[in-house]
Amino acid sequence: MGESSMNLIESTTRNNKMEEVEREEEQEQEQEMDPESNNPLHQTLIKRNRTLSSNPLALVGEKVSYIESLDYEINENDLFKHGWRSRSRVEALQYIFLKWLLAFLVGFLTGIIATLINLAVENIAGYKFLAVIKYINGERYLTGFLYFAGVNFVLTFVAAILCVCFAPTAAGPGIPEIKAYLNGVDTPNMFGATTLIVKIIGSIGAVSAGLDLGKEGPLVHIGSCIASLLGQGGPDNYRIKWRWLRYFNNDCDRRDLITCGASSGVCAAFRSPVGGVLFALEEVATWWRSALLWRTFFCTAVVVVVLRAFIEICNSGKCGLFGSGGLIMFDVSNVTVRYHVMDILPVVVIGIIGGLLGSLYNHLLHKVLRLYNLINQKGKIHKVLLSLAVVLFTSACQYGLPFLAKCTPCDSSFRDSESVCPTNGRSGNFKQFNCPPGHYNDLATLLLTTNDDAVRNIFSTNTPHEYQPSSLIIFFVLYCILGLITFGIAVPTGLFLPIILMGSAYGRLLGMLMGPHTKIDQGLFAVLGAASLMAGSMRMTVSLCVIFLELTSNLLLLPITMIVLLIAKTVGDCFNPSIYEIILHLKGLPFMDANPASWMRNLTVGELVDVKPAVISLQGVEKVAKIVDVLKNTTHNGFPVMDDGVVPPTGQANGATELHGLILRAHLIQALKKKFFLKEIRRTEEWEVREKFTWVELAEREGKIEEVAITREEMEMFVDLHPLTNTTPFTVLESISVAKAMILFRQVGLRHLLVVPKYQASGVSPVVGILTRQDLLAHNILTVFPHLAKSKSRQKRN
Repeated sequence: MGESSMNLIESTTRNNKMEEVEREEEQEQEQEMDPESNNPLHQTLIKRNRTLSSNPLALVGEKVSYIESLDYEINENDLFKHGWRSRSRVEALQYIFLKWLLAFLVGFLTGIIATLINLAVENIAGYKFLAVIKYINGERYLTGFLYFAGVNFVLTFVAAILCVCFAPTAAGPGIPEIKAYLNGVDTPNMFGATTLIVKIIGSIGAVSAGLDLGKEGPLVHIGSCIASLLGQGGPDNYRIKWRWLRYFNNDCDRRDLITCGASSGVCAAFRSPVGGVLFALEEVATWWRSALLWRTFFCTAVVVVVLRAFIEICNSGKCGLFGSGGLIMFDVSNVTVRYHVMDILPVVVIGIIGGLLGSLYNHLLHKVLRLYNLINQKGKIHKVLLSLAVVLFTSACQYGLPFLAKCTPCDSSFRDSESVCPTNGRSGNFKQFNCPPGHYNDLATLLLTTNDDAVRNIFSTNTPHEYQPSSLIIFFVLYCILGLITFGIAVPTGLFLPIILMGSAYGRLLGMLMGPHTKIDQGLFAVLGAASLMAGSMRMTVSLCVIFLELTSNLLLLPITMIVLLIAKTVGDCFNPSIYEIILHLKGLPFMDANPASWMRNLTVGELVDVKPAVISLQGVEKVAKIVDVLKNTTHNGFPVMDDGVVPPTGQANGATELHGLILRAHLIQALKKKFFLKEIRRTEEWEVREKFTWVELAEREGKIEEVAITREEMEMFVDLHPLTNTTPFTVLESISVAKAMILFRQVGLRHLLVVPKYQASGVSPVVGILTRQDLLAHNILTVFPHLAKSKSRQKRN
């Protein structure tokens, strides 16, 4: 009998190996038939093993990191229950008060830092442009270019060096990583103090250098960093151990604070409080509730008050060259918006063009980011050189292309107090540049200025003859190229402003074409073009609509803005995902979508755990040697805790195996560190546990098993795991579909999901397996069940 079973196992193993070899040969033949599969530009940025339980790696910023999930679920062990029962009413009120206090501090500090960034950018860029204009007025064009390119080179060099050498996670916008964090992915080093400082300085340098990027994305990251640091009491190495901060020493409260920080960042970028709240709700947050809505709105209100106070101070001339600039603000409240039924046609056309161009931009940027990844893999020097090459190309285009534009004579209607023509300062419409007196260069008005001022210029109303079509075409083509090659370099970058500039250019061009047939102003066409391209690329609707309404200060734009956004998003969705979803996929961040794939309903979680390694469980009172062995030889973060020989209440004579709960790796390490050992097998008393642990300490996830020193005598001792075990883990039957399990996992914010057998019997383990985030990702499942990919493609064809 034993020999026959061994032969059966060997034959099964042999057959499995032959099937694996045949599968590998088929894959090799497919790769030979498809030459594009061998192209490094078509491969994923992070190579994964073809197993369901692979080690999760991802690009966080510009650095490959090991990814873990967050513990958003409440760990209801004995210590937590005791702490919750013993919490007084004063402590509960203190917790509520501190949540609102931290929300106020997040908004206040975000507003101050956003103002300082705006002040620095406007003054640095302003003095740079004033010096360049002096050289141009003296017809020293080459000297002006060398000065212009040299200053931009130095500013970009400082930003790139800081990001490459000190905080790689500060590069890029940071929004995809924030979105992943709020989805339950622990993105390491993303919200540290070093990242915050480098993000601030790098944003000032990159934006002042005139690169085609904005400070909106970085401000979202900055607000999130401030929120995370306040919630945990400062940086990891210098954390404040105040007693009142213990309430926020958990992932759930930190998640809410970071959501407030993200909405504050958007508000600080656009002076859009309601838009900031809706951005967090629509784009970055995975879990939402009414209490969080109130706190985020309070946060953005504080930001607006701070910004308004600084604007009042700066309008009195106390902020250098800041003046009325520094913040995108396009006020058309005094413009009468008139449109008729026939005006819906150009509005629909703008929406369709925005959706097509937005999806095309996403596709091309996807290819560029893959190419940049190959360059960045060669080392830090190549990252810096790539950034410097981009800024030199940008500077040459911004300085040289205005010479191709024709000088336009100033109209007498421009000589009012608000629109001086020509202008020679750092900002304003109708820049003279190289033109004779009484003439202006429309392309220099858009290129030789800050990005914020370029937005105001191209959005300007009642100026139907300010820009020539050729200048707008040059501007549009240039910023399409710059928008593709700038995003992805090793500096803090934002996507909002480049997309606004591209969209406003073709919007104004369409307004020129439709001029005789519509009542809508060209500046409003530029606004609609910017909104359509943002919806076509980012696939946001409600938050974008409110942001543009708060920017334009005119509710009459609401109907046509809604139409443009809905059409652009619908058209874009027909071709590819949003730009942030593409970046999440490229970086390998295990983001869980809201809607599971339809083929997931054809697969059960029982079939999923069958292809995973066997679950590793621990006894309620476990030997120290067994715990150490499990921790050293596995990478699992959760282990079922069971008790054998338990007599159930219904009373079975032979006893049963009880599932007591789930214990985390971090809690096992703390038990070993605290020497919570017993010399005999027994249950500990409640007072013994409270002498060693507090529920606040169990929220910490620091420490590794290699840092714990255990003697030989201690290896033979025991640990009572019952007080540290989460006795209420979420469980599902093995017969449930993967689609349902994924919805439960995402909506509740789980880290582990226990799979229990459908039939209970003596000798059957109460746990079949454990599902984690990696197990429920579509691409991981399809590598193990390739036949599902065929059904997926068949459904698409149908």
